[in-house]
Amino acid sequence: MAPRHSTGAGAEAELPAYDGHYRLESRLGSGGMGVVHLARGASGMRVAVKVVHAEFARDPEFRGRFRQEVAAARRVSGAFTAPVVDADPEAARPWMATLFIPGPTLSQQVKRNGPLEPAQVRRLMAGLAEALRDIHRVGVVHRDLKPGNVLLAEDGPKVIDFGISRPKDSELRTETGKLIGTPPFMAPEQFRRPREVGPAADVFALGSVIVHAATGRGPFDSDSPYVVAYQVVHDEPELAGVPQDLAPLVRRCLAKEPEDRPTPDELMLALRSVAASYDTQAFIPAQREGGADGGGDAPQQEEPEVAPESAPPKRHRWRGRAVLAATAAVLALGGIVASVQWAGAGQGRGVRPQAAPAVTAAGFEGWRSEAVAGVPGAPRCVLGAGRLLCTADGAVFALDPVKGSVVWRRAFAGALWSDPPVVSGGALRLRNQSGRLTALDPGTGRTRGERELTGDTGTRYIGDTLVTTRADGVVMGAESGSGKEKWRLPLPDGTRPRIDAFGAGSDGYATVTSADGRSTRVTAFDPASGAVRWSERMSGMVEPVGAEGGFVYFLDDDPVYGDTNGLVRYEVKSGSTHRVALLGPRPDAQATVRDGVVYLLAANGGLDAVDMAAGKPLWHLETTVSRGSAPVTDGRRVYFSAADGRLLAVDVRRGTLAGQTRPRLGARADRVTAGLPTPVLALGHVYAGAPDGSVFAVNTADPAAW
Repeated sequence: MAPRHSTGAGAEAELPAYDGHYRLESRLGSGGMGVVHLARGASGMRVAVKVVHAEFARDPEFRGRFRQEVAAARRVSGAFTAPVVDADPEAARPWMATLFIPGPTLSQQVKRNGPLEPAQVRRLMAGLAEALRDIHRVGVVHRDLKPGNVLLAEDGPKVIDFGISRPKDSELRTETGKLIGTPPFMAPEQFRRPREVGPAADVFALGSVIVHAATGRGPFDSDSPYVVAYQVVHDEPELAGVPQDLAPLVRRCLAKEPEDRPTPDELMLALRSVAASYDTQAFIPAQREGGADGGGDAPQQEEPEVAPESAPPKRHRWRGRAVLAATAAVLALGGIVASVQWAGAGQGRGVRPQAAPAVTAAGFEGWRSEAVAGVPGAPRCVLGAGRLLCTADGAVFALDPVKGSVVWRRAFAGALWSDPPVVSGGALRLRNQSGRLTALDPGTGRTRGERELTGDTGTRYIGDTLVTTRADGVVMGAESGSGKEKWRLPLPDGTRPRIDAFGAGSDGYATVTSADGRSTRVTAFDPASGAVRWSERMSGMVEPVGAEGGFVYFLDDDPVYGDTNGLVRYEVKSGSTHRVALLGPRPDAQATVRDGVVYLLAANGGLDAVDMAAGKPLWHLETTVSRGSAPVTDGRRVYFSAADGRLLAVDVRRGTLAGQTRPRLGARADRVTAGLPTPVLALGHVYAGAPDGSVFAVNTADPAAW
């Protein structure tokens, strides 16, 4: 196929037809390290593909660095954001593809609308502190945090472009008229000791970013980057205009010596005492107009900022924790997006089975519901009280699980800010980003009650218990209805744990991984009483994905890059562990367990079945799904959803595709959700939400007929 042409001069003006499986449609921009293309996958999903310039592709040292950074990108991506969709660092021209987030950068927002309001500045600082905490935990240092690398999405700030793809990191030098790095947001040690730059440099940059957000300028200002560099190293910052309650904390961030700056954890703790609550309004005051020019960034920017297409409101992301609508836009080289997660929310990579209503497969022909027709985004559903209870953009609704008819529907502004819906204590429970818990009658949709969570808490319903976690490692249990506290469990590590559970009657599992990723403390507790069942420090970075028959099953993840390299079976009675290595690393893996077999779906579409009792893999299937939901199984087949709305079924004995539904992308095929709702199984039925806003049900008896 002959290459198509795009604008620009030189050898790279010709647009290649494909990179990997992605057809390049147009050239969005070019920067110091590569070219950004708008591209489309085989399913019609649009992504952004960044292709490295030919001059760097010929540099073996750069290729090695890029290869490592792709792995690091997958690690960060798997923790906080829409995943890196695909990459090929070994190609003739190395490339990486990812999803992007709607919303202006902080640079664009301040340029167009002036400084942020004080409440928004506080919220921005809190969000960036939490993002840096999580980024640093996986061993990544950003080194180029600046307003152009902070996206203001509706659910909080997102950090992009980790500054990881330059041949000479952190050196102040010119190249084709551009400065590598951004002096107003660089720490003193980046000029004095560039090889010793660590996490504290990101904290310095955070302080500079906050000054820019509050005042429209940096704490060190000059037309000359070299004068700015001198000021950063020797002069005191200018903080006039920074909110008074934040100024002392910002000044600490801008300390000249790294050891004098607060850590992200200390920042988060200090910010809790600064303001009782943060402003919860969206950063974006109005919908943006489409365009690919990015609104003009600072001339020092290494890569161009390309504005995404205009988007409907209230679209956001889910890291197994929240939802994001991603537009087809730009990927800065090594572009990774970190975001604020509700720590301790416990929406992990293992599947939580739901209680099934009394419905049967006999005579069931399936149905499709458009209860929220015209609203893009895949609804998330749960079975309870004889209803299929779902949340969508701005709405909550209940469907008859047999007929698909709408039982009730109501507006709910926080629906997609919520954790996935859950039925606990006889009510449908929702929690939005501001911390408000809402209880709805599952039969009528009427509000039963609301209450606010105070302080820095994460939440998880287990049975009729509301489990909350604090940053100091204390786990608390309360009655889900009244909110009355029942018990407290201080954990020895003093760090907020992740909470997992696996269906009604399940124990709770609190996990805390050490800072170096070499060990994980797992504490099993009774959610009704808080009594500790057992506690074990296990080697490696493990994550629970299922429990049955006296065994608990874990993913065994690489502590540096985060890929799953194996599985662990822990026997509760004896305390022994049995590890099974996978045939290769599995990025961003999600898993479910049935009869001692773990079914593992990776972000690249690889599906594995591993018999943990026999200690060996059973089969591996390369599916057509580049990004899927968490899998579920009924013991005969494994089911999971694709980003284009397909529901797929795989035969568990043969490891072959048994059937799939048609794609359901809807009118906005250029939009994809970063997190996909897990299909719901119920006595011969599978229920799934699709990106076109529909909910559909199929019979499990004959997937080939779907």
